[in-house]
Amino acid sequence: MDDRPGMRASDADRQQVIERLRAALDEGRLKMDEYLERMALASEAVTYGDLAPLYADLPEAAPPARREPAPPRQAPVPPAPAAAQAGAAARHGFAGLPAPLKILWTIWAAAVAVNLVVWGIVSVTIAELVYPWPLWVAGPWGAILLVVSIAVSQARHGGQAG
Repeated sequence: MDDRPGMRASDADRQQVIERLRAALDEGRLKMDEYLERMALASEAVTYGDLAPLYADLPEAAPPARREPAPPRQAPVPPAPAAAQAGAAARHGFAGLPAPLKILWTIWAAAVAVNLVVWGIVSVTIAELVYPWPLWVAGPWGAILLVVSIAVSQARHGGQAG
């Protein structure tokens, strides 16, 4: 009898599933909302049986386009302390995000910039500062993106906080 579906999954097992889901997102097999939903379920999974359905419809791995020689192996680097990892994540916040979130942040920044320019032109042409309505464009969507980005970063870095 196979008891594996009932066995408890480790943090490493959950992280492995999340990495597999991220690879599927990068390959275009999952949409961002599907990825976020499955990633949340993987983070909350208790057993292997909870994890298996999250990647059951995905192929094992993408076939390589062509075979290239493996890079030379280097000596393993000892893991950095959690505080150093959190500091590195903070310094490389945007660079550490997956491509779809980088695209969403870029779109948000462009929309805010256009709204600020229009607001500035209107304020200059009537010679007084008008109500800062671009805040209503920047604020709510920026907050939503920030929460999603923090959640994704925490999930990708094993949930370690500074």
